[in-house]
Amino acid sequence: MSDHSTCLGCEAPDLAFAQHDHAACSAEALARAEEMVQQKGLRLTPVRRRTLEILLENHRALGAYEVLERLAADGFGNQPPVAYRALEFLTDQGLAHRIQRLNAFAACMHTGEAHAPAFLICRQCNLVAEAAASPVIDALAASAQQSGFVIERSTIEALGLCAACQGAAA
Repeated sequence: MSDHSTCLGCEAPDLAFAQHDHAACSAEALARAEEMVQQKGLRLTPVRRRTLEILLENHRALGAYEVLERLAADGFGNQPPVAYRALEFLTDQGLAHRIQRLNAFAACMHTGEAHAPAFLICRQCNLVAEAAASPVIDALAASAQQSGFVIERSTIEALGLCAACQGAAA
């Protein structure tokens, strides 16, 4: 049981940053990813799989060089393209998200589901929660439409403090 992370594979959005069985959370996300990749006729190669496992280890966003260090320690090589190619595949397939604010990557916890996430980033512990952003994106699209603008892509990232870090600061 993790004491300070979130299982966003769960249905209830209010479980963000809550305690959960992280091993089951990660295993479920990995199984969904393997199934989705296979259905598309693609391969989750050993380096891609290990990269996803690294991202699934906790609900933090990791920089490409952090991932590369872990891959190198596992014998996958230490050249930046090793990590960048795996991360690119994972993001292209919807298995990971790029968190612009942190210049890092986080595993997608809603693999195979059509969704528009907002990222809740704890500025103290760097945990990242994936929250539903459909209402915000709909409002933004409506506002843009009034200006004659069509949004092609958006990323919503909110920086703050998770409940555990708020409690630690109190």
